[in-house]
Amino acid sequence: MSTRGGVLDDARYEGRANGPEPRRGRAHERGPDREHGHGREHDRDGRGRTRPGRLPPVTYVLALGTFLMGTTEFVVAGLLPEIAGDLRVSVSQAGLLITVFALGMVVGAPLMAMLTLRLPRRWTLILTLVVFAAGHAVVALGSSFALLLGARFVTAMATGAFWAVANVVATRAAGPAAGSRALGVVGSGAMLANVVGVPLGAFAGQLMGWRGPFWALAVLAVAATALIARSVPHDGPVRVPHNGPNGAPHDGPVRVPHNGPNGAPHDGPVRVPHNGPDGAPHDGPVRVPHDAPHGRRRPERAAVSIRAEVSALRSGRLWLVLAACATTTGGVLSTYSYIAPLLTGRAHLAAGLVPLVLVGFGVGALLGFLVGGRLGDVRPHATTLVAPAMTTLLLLALSLLAGFTAPTIALVALLGLFGLGANPVLISLGVRFAGRAPTLGSALTVSAFNLGTAAGSWVAGRALDSALGATGPAAVGTVIAALTLIPTTAVALAQRRRTAAPALQGHPADADLTPIRNR
Repeated sequence: MSTRGGVLDDARYEGRANGPEPRRGRAHERGPDREHGHGREHDRDGRGRTRPGRLPPVTYVLALGTFLMGTTEFVVAGLLPEIAGDLRVSVSQAGLLITVFALGMVVGAPLMAMLTLRLPRRWTLILTLVVFAAGHAVVALGSSFALLLGARFVTAMATGAFWAVANVVATRAAGPAAGSRALGVVGSGAMLANVVGVPLGAFAGQLMGWRGPFWALAVLAVAATALIARSVPHDGPVRVPHNGPNGAPHDGPVRVPHNGPNGAPHDGPVRVPHNGPDGAPHDGPVRVPHDAPHGRRRPERAAVSIRAEVSALRSGRLWLVLAACATTTGGVLSTYSYIAPLLTGRAHLAAGLVPLVLVGFGVGALLGFLVGGRLGDVRPHATTLVAPAMTTLLLLALSLLAGFTAPTIALVALLGLFGLGANPVLISLGVRFAGRAPTLGSALTVSAFNLGTAAGSWVAGRALDSALGATGPAAVGTVIAALTLIPTTAVALAQRRRTAAPALQGHPADADLTPIRNR
């Protein structure tokens, strides 16, 4: 049975097969197929496939949140001398504020995902933004370096939790046909932070002191909390408006005439075979996240357990995606972390022009995230192969051509375009392969990205002090980026085998649309 059209299409299919045509209410006479509760519209082409329309507004609200997260993660780099002078520590010690934040992201994303497991995702997002705002207020008021380190670590844990839950909310709101595109928009908030947020934060820090940007981030987080509260949908079962038995508008379960289990005509609710919460086959009602009527909360995950979430870690394809997350980001950001010595020492670029080159990288990364997300909905595995392959070639060229100014500047911009283009697709695959633990899968991708960045930057720092000099980080990045092709190729081959098996049985269209246990 096809699952492309959702539960109602399956119900109508069973109605035609086993009984008379179901009566259509007003909701079915509106032309294009509308999916209530998610704020998105789909129409159908000549072969009955859905064509995605505009993304739901909540996607852009979540991107505002990731913009704040990306800004706070990198703005400290432009304020290190001011922070060090005010707190009477060395610049290298002040740099621990960046390291501690990265560690908080690695630990916080999966840990907070498990601790907030029984909370509705909407409330999790609200609470993480409240903690985010409070953490920045503590940093802005604090005079002890140890206090600042603790506040940054807690803030990073909240940031990791926000990223993990925001990814799941975005993919659920956009639907499977536009999941990667939605993640591209959400992730573009962090990319935009590199272009706008970080330079503005550094400029504001020079005008009003280093504490000013942290106050600004705290205030903006409070504003974002209000937007999240208004925009993020509740979790619960879908109630589809239709005409009831007496012809009056009704939003309860649709009762479709069909044959019951004993073969006799029956007009009760159709029971659609699907996988239940525990992954086992089930024919009960399907529960879909949506906005509850009149704002009433309908918890979808009341019975979720930590054991059920952890059991998703048995998925081999999930671990392959996590390895790709670590290597793709580690390869790019190990080079980016030490791009200034390369530009000034080997490419002979004036130090005052380095920020402009970094803006070029940020613009490329923003475009790459958006384009990668859009391509990922159409050719996900091709995207995860082409992006790291191009990244490897660009890093190799950067290592060889670092002595030439113009080519180096162009290569840095292209590195931003291709280097992070596969990230939204990898997040989408991580959520999908986690099966019944999407939040944990998303959290683990966040941890993998940050772990790859931390490990890659450490190795690149050692290479910078070696005989390779300023080109050492680019050489390290080349090797790490090339390693990404191993897990992404394995995932693509595994998907081809899974698609080919149902095709041999005459079901090619639905090969990877039905829920599969331990996906």
